[in-house]
Amino acid sequence: MTEVLLDITGHVATVTLNRPERRNAISSTLLTSLRELLAEIDARPEVRAIVLTGADPAFCAGLDLTELGQPGSRLGSRTHRNVLPDLGTPLIGAVNGAAVTGGLELALACDFLIASQRATFADTHARMGIQPGWGLTVALPEAVGYRRAREMSATGNFIDAQTALEWGLVNHVVPHSELLGFTCRLANDVASSDPDALGVMFATYDAGSQVSKGEARQIERTAHAGFHASGIDHEKVSQRRAAVIERGRAQK
Repeated sequence: MTEVLLDITGHVATVTLNRPERRNAISSTLLTSLRELLAEIDARPEVRAIVLTGADPAFCAGLDLTELGQPGSRLGSRTHRNVLPDLGTPLIGAVNGAAVTGGLELALACDFLIASQRATFADTHARMGIQPGWGLTVALPEAVGYRRAREMSATGNFIDAQTALEWGLVNHVVPHSELLGFTCRLANDVASSDPDALGVMFATYDAGSQVSKGEARQIERTAHAGFHASGIDHEKVSQRRAAVIERGRAQK
C-alpha cells in the first residue's frame, strides 16, 4: 500500500496520509515519503497551494510506537529534524480526525488548519514520558497561548474541533463531508494570489515571529524594499486592484 497519496488538480496538490488501519501513524516509510513528496511538489511552479489530510478515520495518531520499539528501528533516527521540509508553497491542513502528539506537531507545521467536526487534538508527550522534537513547544503556544498549551501538555486531554476553533488552533470547523471541498476552495483562493508576493510575505511572518516587534518591523521594511527594488508596476497593480474589487463584490 502506498502510504502517501497525491492528487493534483489545477494549481492545488492534495497529499493524503494513507495508513488508515494504523490511524495514519507515522512510520519511517511514511515520514520519508511525505518529506520527499512535499519537497518535490514544492519545486513545481504550477503548484501554488498544498492540502495535507489523512485517510479516515484519523488525521495522524503520531509516531508508530510499534515500529519505534523494534530493535534497530530507523524511525527514531528520522525524528531529529523538522517534521516537514521548509516549503515555499502554502500548506493547509485538513484535519479529518484525531491529531495526536506527533500528529499534532504535523498539523502545527501547516500554515493554517481547517477542521472537520470529527477532529480532535491532544498532546500526550508527557503522559508517554517522551519529549517533543518537531517544534510543538514553539508552535502550540503560538497558536493557543502559553497557558492553554501548558494545559494541553500537562493533562494530555483531548480538545474537540469547536474548542480548537475558540482557542485559535484552527481557522474553520466544517461538516466532515465538506472538509476537503471547503479546504480545496480555500487552497484555490490561495493559489490565485501572486505566488512571489505571498512567498515573501510568509517568509516575513516566519522571520518576524522569532524576534522582537521592533526587529520584526525592520524585517518587513527590508522585505518590502527588496521586493520592490525594481519599482512598482502601476499598470499591473491597477489591473489587480480592479480584480480585487470585483472579487470582493462577488463575496458579499
